[in-house]
Amino acid sequence: MIFRMIKSEGLAHHSYFLADGGKAAVIDPRRDVEVYLDLARENDLQISYIFETHRNEDYVIGSLELQKASGGEIFHGEHFDFAYGTPVKEKDKFRLGTMELEILETPGHTKESISLVLRDLSVGSDVQMVFTGDVIFTGETGRVDFYGIKSRPNMAELLYDSLFAKIFPLGEHVILCPAHGAGSVCGADIREQEYTTTGYEIKTNPQLQLSKEEFIRQKSEEELYCPPYFRKMEELNQYGAPIVGRVPTLRPLSPSELEQQMNDFQILDIRKPTSFGGGHIKGSLNMWWGSVPVFAGWFLNYQDPIIIVDDHHCARDAVQRSLLRIGFDNLYGYLSGGFSSWYTQAHETEALKLQTVQELRKRQFDGDFYLLDVRKLVDREKGFIEGSNHIYAGLVPQQLNDIPKNQEIVIYCDSGNKSTMVASYLLRKGFQNVGSVLGSMEAWMEASYPVVVDHQGL
Repeated sequence: MIFRMIKSEGLAHHSYFLADGGKAAVIDPRRDVEVYLDLARENDLQISYIFETHRNEDYVIGSLELQKASGGEIFHGEHFDFAYGTPVKEKDKFRLGTMELEILETPGHTKESISLVLRDLSVGSDVQMVFTGDVIFTGETGRVDFYGIKSRPNMAELLYDSLFAKIFPLGEHVILCPAHGAGSVCGADIREQEYTTTGYEIKTNPQLQLSKEEFIRQKSEEELYCPPYFRKMEELNQYGAPIVGRVPTLRPLSPSELEQQMNDFQILDIRKPTSFGGGHIKGSLNMWWGSVPVFAGWFLNYQDPIIIVDDHHCARDAVQRSLLRIGFDNLYGYLSGGFSSWYTQAHETEALKLQTVQELRKRQFDGDFYLLDVRKLVDREKGFIEGSNHIYAGLVPQQLNDIPKNQEIVIYCDSGNKSTMVASYLLRKGFQNVGSVLGSMEAWMEASYPVVVDHQGL
């Protein structure tokens, strides 16, 4: 038996590769499918089954891509009108050598959600693992808000019943294999723990300590961020994403070529905030490469071609794969030689104001600037800098009119990455006097400066 979890960093997406008896199955594959093909080739396996636990909202499913490359058949829940694949229903079974996969219909996150129960029949008939998609995570349960506010109570009840009538009766020993880990937008507070068991979750997951009525009420009132790119993912995952075949080769652009076509591109600068602050191409958006999977869908569009600006080929491949996984097929190329080629050839640059927490503390109550906190609401509730206003980073494009253009804007976040990204976005939108706080809340706390904890005053 072969079992592999395939992690997609940033998105915190988990897919799974299973094999026995010369046949393999892949559960919730990502779009760049080489990893599954490599595993099959290295172990002389035929990928026969490709399962989707539900229509995913946060990334492009790689099922069609993998089917094209391997010939495997795609399966998903029958209670949704997919334009491809074969529907499955409760108790359908599939064999991989001595392994058996059985379908459980587990609605709640979505109506067509399924889980896959794994048994090794060479050992016995007891369940060993269950692949739960977005039904349950470590320390969390799936979100229920994708069908609108009025549908939340019904979806929450379905989710509760799926957990307590389908998943937990499998046995306390059963290993849970969810489709996401910590950091995913598919759960409010997923633990930093890759694997868990049904028994451990029953004992430690706070949502599972609630009565059914309390569970439904809490899930119905749960407010989670919903990036605008989710709509694009839902469309692609219902009707099928374009086949890319392999990760495309990016085009290098010289500084002169980029300058001549700047108005046609979205320029994505993936350097660290301090590097961006010291100098950057005017109109570029700073998004440190590790945050691209999280924030690209909030700030980039799917129409205009994207150009990457980096230094020393830093993480360009990782960024390309991250963008591909969320449907940005409009990634065009990169600045040849990185940002240093831009300024050494005397092309115009601009800088971003960066200030320390010591400087911010000295002028905290001057009243001559607008202090903006762009952290998640759950982080702000733990403490914030007095006098600050709050807009989550991803919501800034939607709430741009709430930010005054006639004042200096000073932005802070957790450590400085999100604040610099938002600052770069405001500069693109015509704000003239914008700055970011180095180290942001992390440095503020390290300096032992005071914070406000006021749930009513948020």
